[in-house]
Amino acid sequence: MIVDENAEYLGVSRLLLMENAGRSVAEVVEQKVGIKGKKIVIVAGRGNKAGDGFVAARHIACKGGRPTVILVGRGTDIEGREAKYNWEIIKRMDWTIRIIELGEQASLEGLKREIEGADVIIDALIGTGLRGPLREPLLSIVNMINSFRSFKVSIDIPTGINPSTGEIHGEAIKADVTVTMHKPKRGLRGNERYTGELVIANIGIPPEAEIIVGPGDVRFTARRRHPESKKGDWGKVLIVGGGWQYSGAPALAALASLRAGCDLVVIIAPSSVSNAIRSYSPNLIVQEVNGLKFTSKHVDEVVKVAEGFDCVIIGPGMGVDEEVFDAVRLMVDKFRTMGKPMVIDADGLKALAGHLDLVKGAGAILTPHAGEFRLLFNINLRGSWVEKAVEVMRVAREHEVTLLVKAHPEDVISDGLRVKVNMTGNPAMTVGGTGDVLTGLTASILSKKVPYVRAAAAASFICGVAGSLAAEEKGYHILATDVIEKIPEVMRRFEPWTQGLSIALERRRA
Repeated sequence: MIVDENAEYLGVSRLLLMENAGRSVAEVVEQKVGIKGKKIVIVAGRGNKAGDGFVAARHIACKGGRPTVILVGRGTDIEGREAKYNWEIIKRMDWTIRIIELGEQASLEGLKREIEGADVIIDALIGTGLRGPLREPLLSIVNMINSFRSFKVSIDIPTGINPSTGEIHGEAIKADVTVTMHKPKRGLRGNERYTGELVIANIGIPPEAEIIVGPGDVRFTARRRHPESKKGDWGKVLIVGGGWQYSGAPALAALASLRAGCDLVVIIAPSSVSNAIRSYSPNLIVQEVNGLKFTSKHVDEVVKVAEGFDCVIIGPGMGVDEEVFDAVRLMVDKFRTMGKPMVIDADGLKALAGHLDLVKGAGAILTPHAGEFRLLFNINLRGSWVEKAVEVMRVAREHEVTLLVKAHPEDVISDGLRVKVNMTGNPAMTVGGTGDVLTGLTASILSKKVPYVRAAAAASFICGVAGSLAAEEKGYHILATDVIEKIPEVMRRFEPWTQGLSIALERRRA
């Protein structure tokens, strides 16, 4: 879960969260039916839900119960450091906890004999990780558990219910009580027939874990490359930028998009600057429109090129000319009609001042700094990060747009329904070009069909951590290109996530 990882980023370990979750389950069992002297069977899978069940078994044993843990699989197949840790603990408790490993060839008759006579059955099979139909032997095990008259407790969500949609995958545990952690999952709504009484357990996740941007937000956006992947499967970004005065901004945005895993990035720029942009790197593909700058006569050509792209960046280095502004407004209007995702930054934002109706309800992320936010909305963003978050969320809701506001020392991201605050980064990142890097990162993630607010939040976090790594290596005299070069180092830590990325938070505490 996103909040689990973010809680760990704040210093609350997932091991502690699992301990609190398992203890909560044992407490609910004690309140509802009692524990002392009772036969309590925990039927466990191999993930974190199983880990909660292992902890519950330990607490049940401590309270005088007679717990039996039935593992559907082998102990060597248990996934997750925390679940493995708690499995090793209960293996040593062979006087008070009975453990049965079913292995690959689970005997349903043998399982039935072990469960018979149980006062309580605890469902620790599959939780929020379920995404498809239950396979055998799990489907038969779920049906078997339902056939018993024992009091049934499901951990987090009854096995068989899709946690996001509530869909029942073949069959689901029909629990008397469901102990869900931290907050109810969406899939629990309308499934009272399966969930029974719903108990929400406070397992110690700080409220800030839902607001701050952390590793959990970034992992949510991560996508594994399949062996059969081909060019373009991992995002195509078009950058509309550059003008006779500026060439670096669109190049930086493009290089950041590529470093963040986008397959194809094309810059469309005026012919006055196209060769200068090409000179930055052989990795850059540049198409040109004739002229010194973008004007309204180029709009149809740009729109036609954009048809084959997943996301469009508008603004880097375009210039602050009224003819350019007219072109930007026409492009935004056409892209909105097309339903084309947009990231609008820099000079593109300036063009929208007084014309925010063009992005209302459109698929757009605006990335203003505090000055551009004031220009767009006539609001001075001041106060604590909480006050800024409230104000940005209000503005995003009013204008029906996603905002990524670069409001040092924290970025605020909101789509009007949710708000996130990113605290990574450092003062060295005030150097010119880092905003273009952030824009490219955002578009790269958005091109992979990630929700807008999630893409903006993850990009903000990655950019800030990359900036901190660059500053650590170079000192407080970094370039935007130094940040780009650190993006792969940050991305590489996603799988598995390591404690190294706590550098940014540690610096803020210092």
